Amino acid sequence: MGLNLEEKKAVVAEVSAQVASAQTIVVAEYSGLEVAHLTKLRSQARNAGVYLRVLKNTLVRRAVAGSAFADLAGSMTGPLIYSISKDPVSAAKVMNDFAKTNDKLVLKAGSIAGKVLDKAGVQELASIPGREELLGRLLGMMQAPVTGFACALASLAKQREEAVA
Repeated sequence: MGLNLEEKKAVVAEVSAQVASAQTIVVAEYSGLEVAHLTKLRSQARNAGVYLRVLKNTLVRRAVAGSAFADLAGSMTGPLIYSISKDPVSAAKVMNDFAKTNDKLVLKAGSIAGKVLDKAGVQELASIPGREELLGRLLGMMQAPVTGFACALASLAKQREEAVA
């Protein structure tokens, strides 16, 4: 059953709000994807903070018009599922990871900061470590000199004890 005009306006407004705060949009074809698999994908997206929805392409084109993602409108053909995230990597990572395990989901295109990406670009974006992983690496690098210094002091103290004894 189709949407009436008010429902269409509500969908465009909702997607426009998501696009306004988004850094990345990834689109994929989902033909033949079983409901159970789609439910699993939605759960993974929700856990990663990604807005995931099957939408009419004409409504999404209206929502992205005038935004940094307007150039992506040319890739909006066929049955598509839209993944929108505030994190630059999350949408691509969720969709790419799911596409690896399910051949019915085919990555089509994406956009980050106004640059349109093809399938290979989306896969490359997905290979970048996420924010949490990068923060963990940074913390480890910041702790390394302090840890090394503490180990060196402990070693000197042990040598001094052995020399005195």
